[in-house]
Amino acid sequence: ILNYDIMARFRRRTCIILLLFILFICSIMMALKTLRPDRAGFGDPFGLGLLPELQQRTVLLDSKQNSLNRVQGDTVTHVSNLHSIAVNTMKASMPPINKLEEELSSPNYNFHIFYYTWYGNPQFDGKYIHWNHPLLPHWDPKIANNYPKGRHNPPEDIGANFYPELGSYSSKDPTVIEAHMKQMRSASTGVIVLSWYPPGMADENGEPTDDLVPVVLDNAYKYNLKVTFHIEPYKDRDDRSMYHNVKYIIDKYGSHPAFYRHKTSTGRSLPMFYVYDSYVTIPEIWANLLTVSGSQSIRNTPYDALFIALLVEERHKHDIHRSGFDGMYTYFATNGFSYGSSHHNWASLKAFCDSNNLMFIPSVGPGYIDTSIRPWNNHNTRNRVNGKYYETAFSAALLVRPEIISITSFNEWHEGTQIEKAVPKRTGQVVYLDYKPHKPNVYLELTQKWSEKYRKEQEQWLM
Repeated sequence: ILNYDIMARFRRRTCIILLLFILFICSIMMALKTLRPDRAGFGDPFGLGLLPELQQRTVLLDSKQNSLNRVQGDTVTHVSNLHSIAVNTMKASMPPINKLEEELSSPNYNFHIFYYTWYGNPQFDGKYIHWNHPLLPHWDPKIANNYPKGRHNPPEDIGANFYPELGSYSSKDPTVIEAHMKQMRSASTGVIVLSWYPPGMADENGEPTDDLVPVVLDNAYKYNLKVTFHIEPYKDRDDRSMYHNVKYIIDKYGSHPAFYRHKTSTGRSLPMFYVYDSYVTIPEIWANLLTVSGSQSIRNTPYDALFIALLVEERHKHDIHRSGFDGMYTYFATNGFSYGSSHHNWASLKAFCDSNNLMFIPSVGPGYIDTSIRPWNNHNTRNRVNGKYYETAFSAALLVRPEIISITSFNEWHEGTQIEKAVPKRTGQVVYLDYKPHKPNVYLELTQKWSEKYRKEQEQWLM
C-alpha cells in the first residue's frame, strides 16, 4: 500500500511538471509568433498598422462624454496673440547651434521620421483637437453595435492607448515644438517628414496646420534637422492640384535652411515629397505630372523633386513605376499586415526598385495599437515586446541596404506607433499602456542605437 501511494504521488508530480512544461513551450511559441506574425491579408479598409499588443490594458467606457466646455472666441484671439508673441520671441532668442551640437547625437539624414502637428488644446487652440478623437464605428452595423460610441474627453481620457509625457499638448505650443525637436535630434534622426495638407485644408478630425510650417522649420534649423513633406490625400488631389501645391511649398519654404533636399546619384539636390495613399489616384493621372512627356509635367522645371509613393499591395510596384514616381515607402509599422509592410517582402521590393532605378524606403516602427479609436480592431494590434519588435524591424531594414529608412512614427498617438516619450497613467476611465520596465525615452535611445549601427554598416556597403 505504501509503495502504491508513493507511485501515485510520483505520477501526479510528473503530470503537473509535464503540464507546466507544455504551457511554457506554448508561451514561447506565442512570443515568437508575435515577433514574426503570419502573413496577413490586406482586408481592412483602413491603412492600419501591424504590431500585436499582447496585453491590452485600456478600459473604455460604454459611453463617452461628448460635451466639452469651449473657450469663447475672445479667449481664442487672446491666446493666438500670445502665441505669436511667444514664437517671435523664440525666433529672436535662438541659442547658437554649435552649443546644441556638443550636447546631442549627430543627425542622420538617412533616417526620416513621420511627424504630426494636428494636436490642440484649449490653452493654445480654444479647444481640444485630435485628443478628443471620436470612436470610429465598424463598417458592419452588427459588429458596430457591440462596441462603445462617442468620443474621448481630454485631458484624462484621450484618443490613444499610451499617454504622452507632455500631456494632451498643443502642436502650436512653442515649448512642445522645442521638446519634440530635441527628442528627434537625441534619437539621431535627421529628417522630419511633416504631415501636410494645403492651406485651409485638414483631416476630418483636425484643423488646417500649414501656418505652423515656418515654426517647425525654424525649430528644426535650431537642432540641425531638415524638414520634408508628407502630402496627405486632400480633397480632389490630382496632377494639377499637386503641381500647384508643390510649387506653393517650394516657393514659400524652399529657401529655408532647414528645407530638405536629397542629393541624387547624378549629383542633383532635389526636394523630396512622400505621397500618402498615392494608389488612390490612377497611374495615368500621376504620369501627367511625373513623366517628362506628361501634360502637366513637373520634370526639368524649377519644381522638379523626388516623389515617393506608398506601396501597400504587391501590384502597386508596377503602378508606381508607370506613374513616374522616384521611389516607394511602406509606412505601416506592421510586419504581416500588408504586402509592403511585411519584412520578408522587402528584399524582393528592393530588387525591383534597383532594377527600375527607384528608391526603396522601408518603414520601421515600434508597435501598433489603435483600439482607443477603433475598439473593434484588436486583431491588428502588435506588441512592442519591450522594444524587441522595433529592433527586429530595424534589423530587417538593414538587411536590404536601403539608402533611406523611414520611421513610423514620432507622434502618431492614435495608432500607437509613437516613439515620443510616454508615461504610465491611470484614471477612473482608462489604464494607459506604457514603456515599462524601461524609461519614457527608451524608443529614442533605440533609434539612436540603430542610427549609429546603420552608419557603420553603410560604410561597409559603400566599400
